[in-house]
Amino acid sequence: MKKIIILGLGLLFIGASCTKVDNYPGPDSAFQGNIIDSVTGKNMLTETGGINIMLKQLSWSDNPDPYYIPSKPDGTFEDTRIFSGHYSVIPTQGPFWPADSIVTDIKGATTHNFTVVPYLEITNFTHVQAGDSLVMTCQLSAPRTVGLPQILEVWPFVNNTPFVGSGAYISQLTISDHNSPSYNLADINSTWNGGIATTTYKVVVHGLLNGRTYYARVGVRVNDSYKKYNLSEVAQVVMPPEK
Repeated sequence: MKKIIILGLGLLFIGASCTKVDNYPGPDSAFQGNIIDSVTGKNMLTETGGINIMLKQLSWSDNPDPYYIPSKPDGTFEDTRIFSGHYSVIPTQGPFWPADSIVTDIKGATTHNFTVVPYLEITNFTHVQAGDSLVMTCQLSAPRTVGLPQILEVWPFVNNTPFVGSGAYISQLTISDHNSPSYNLADINSTWNGGIATTTYKVVVHGLLNGRTYYARVGVRVNDSYKKYNLSEVAQVVMPPEK
């Protein structure tokens, strides 16, 4: 019996001596900044997760797994729980031409702004409420046309909060008005040409309820790997009260 007890205690001490304590410092830094539209010089109009900032910690591994910080709707990004270290950083998975990466040290509160060239700009965006419908129009311009991927569609997004875009919209609303002679289908499915540059695109959303406040915008995307939308500003639409 004594031998069994001694053997058990010996195994316990051996096991304890083999246990490693994780004393690696926790994430103690922050990384933040702006994603700037090269055409307007302002923050890019986007949505939550419409763009990702990809980081690779070079000081941790020669082949590190990527880590992503999603964009906010105002074109900013921020993560306050980053490990200090040497990083490769690049804006990616957004509606813009491939950007250059940077190599930087992240320690403490670190800020860096990225300027990107959008595939398309939405210009002359208008919105008019008519009955239970919202009519939105826009035009398109392309900062670069050579090599621009095929343009797929212009599409409307409507939500009951200011967070509105391809990942946040009311899907049960009726979209389009095929009987209107001035209506342009959301589908474009074409490479860039003079006709696209001169067309005013019109989309109509039906089924808005009286007494409600909505938020609306339009988006256009191209046929690249990510198919993210270049977006207009957000318009507030206040529907009249019920009579």
